[in-house]
Amino acid sequence: MAADQTEPEVPENAVGRRVSCGGERATVRYVGPVPPTAGLWLGVEWDNADRGKHDGSHEGVQYFTCRHPTGGSFVRPAKVSFGVDYLTAVEQLYQIDTEEVLSEEIPISSKKLEWGRIKERSLETLPSVLLSQCEVNGPGTDGEIRKTTPNVQWLDLSRSLLSCWEHVASITQQLDRLEGLQLSYNRLRLPFDPSALRHAFSSLRVLSLIGCDVTWTQVLQCAPMWPQLEELCVEDNNITELHRPVDVLQMLKTLNLSGNRLVQDTLLSLAALPRLEQLNLSKTGLSVIQFDDVAPGDTSVPPQSADLVLGIYCWRVVDELAKLPSLVQFSCRGNQLISSDGNPKTVNQLLIAKLGQLILLNNCQIHPEDRRGAEIDYIKIFGEEWLKAGGRSQLSTQFTCEHPRYQTLIDKYGAPEEGELKKPEPFALKNQLLKITFVFPDDAERKPIEKKLPASMVIQKVKGLLYRLLKVPATDLKLTYTSLKMVGTEFEIDSDLKTLQFYSIEDGDQVLVRWS
Repeated sequence: MAADQTEPEVPENAVGRRVSCGGERATVRYVGPVPPTAGLWLGVEWDNADRGKHDGSHEGVQYFTCRHPTGGSFVRPAKVSFGVDYLTAVEQLYQIDTEEVLSEEIPISSKKLEWGRIKERSLETLPSVLLSQCEVNGPGTDGEIRKTTPNVQWLDLSRSLLSCWEHVASITQQLDRLEGLQLSYNRLRLPFDPSALRHAFSSLRVLSLIGCDVTWTQVLQCAPMWPQLEELCVEDNNITELHRPVDVLQMLKTLNLSGNRLVQDTLLSLAALPRLEQLNLSKTGLSVIQFDDVAPGDTSVPPQSADLVLGIYCWRVVDELAKLPSLVQFSCRGNQLISSDGNPKTVNQLLIAKLGQLILLNNCQIHPEDRRGAEIDYIKIFGEEWLKAGGRSQLSTQFTCEHPRYQTLIDKYGAPEEGELKKPEPFALKNQLLKITFVFPDDAERKPIEKKLPASMVIQKVKGLLYRLLKVPATDLKLTYTSLKMVGTEFEIDSDLKTLQFYSIEDGDQVLVRWS
């Protein structure tokens, strides 16, 4: 720790305040001397523990504690920023002399504010305020927010320096029309009395708390503040076990739990959300979903999710999802399901046949003829197994558990005849070859390259092929792909160890190649 003669004034009650330093965020845990050096030091706990050096101790003296053994540092006050109030941040970003405005679009962080859509081009008419990374620490002068930006419906305060929910409420209580609030990547102390802050979020419909290091218990503790909340995103947090929401979140329609390592058998707690329609469970590590109190073929279990995003590892999970009657939209790109013939298209057919309530699979509409074809093929593929399991006379329990919808399809189309039985055959190598077009959106002069590659080819080898073609190091390559079924949508290819089949890349798709 080097001495620094510059000692700016430190705010009162600095302990617990949020600060920024060198692009990183931290919480002040200590203010005072650290002998034998002279002057004032701030002991901080970094959001990113890799940024720290110790656990809050120095030369055997414990000045503060950290959750991570290397999450703390001592820094001089001159090195940190305690941020600015909401009004100052708004004025810095939005108070532009309209006579000097030459463009209709003014960059605001990574987004653009289109002044042309604002009739009077004034702060009073702003429908949204985007203050991400603007180091907002509080409201400013009492009552001024209501006068300055009274019509705000969407507010982005992600990566701010707000330290507690009371400070958030002191801003939002002055925005009577606020419906959407972005608070991602903050560290907010829990409120002392959440119910006392209900008035500050009374019209809130959408809330994003991505990367806020919260648990599900903490979410439920805060939930009384949000009586009208319909959409909640708690992606990439510290949520492992779900508990039953009691008298909270009863208006919730959409819940995103992606990126949280959920423990098995925890999902049933969400049955207490009566209006839940969309549930995102991707990247949660759930390998099994089981509704033990519902028999195979029964479709009477909440939550009545209409839209589910999930990473799937076994067919048993699919059979359990068949018990959700309102599951009409399902996305499972990047799943690890396989069929006996190794064909990814067969996997999609089996999903359609097993989940008879689906309307959309991976955002693609399921047409009646596609459903009929998938269901008839499903009957034929497992017809021999059905006969061996007893057929119509006395079907085994094991077959019913593995194919809960099979008997329903038999009643719909009739039992398969001996000559109709479709025995699985190894998927021929020539049929596994995918015609892929590599395009280069950042290099307009480079012509597309068309290749036929096996579906089992790992991305690492794809990048090796591109290295030979482009002479660009594989580590510099970033790949995405677009599907003929969803023109205009790019899907990220984020693992070199996964296969083309894992990402559901199909014949005729385009892979977009970029490099740094």
